[in-house]
Amino acid sequence: MSSQTPAAEPIHVESEDQFADLTGEGIVLVDYHADWCGPCEMLEPTIEEVAAEVEELTVLKVDVDEFQGLAGEAGVRGIPALQFYANGREAERLVGVQEKEDILRVIEPLR
Repeated sequence: MSSQTPAAEPIHVESEDQFADLTGEGIVLVDYHADWCGPCEMLEPTIEEVAAEVEELTVLKVDVDEFQGLAGEAGVRGIPALQFYANGREAERLVGVQEKEDILRVIEPLR
């Protein structure tokens, strides 16, 4: 069982075990991205704002070049991709640059 505490800023995933642990409980937003992805860079400030504003949310950043297996298992075909988890289960998915309001609209019913 995880001792997960929501963070006020995104957590950069460093291992598949860490990913599994952090997505296992609570409300989690996973941002699949790559350093070379222009739209991912455009979305980054929005993700950081959401992480800071939603107290009970944990935000994970997964570099698809570093963790191709995680991205493949998640069915990520395009980036940026946002995957939302609630208590260990995938609840929603968005692809492409999103407005902050749209992200918050997805999170609200998961609370």
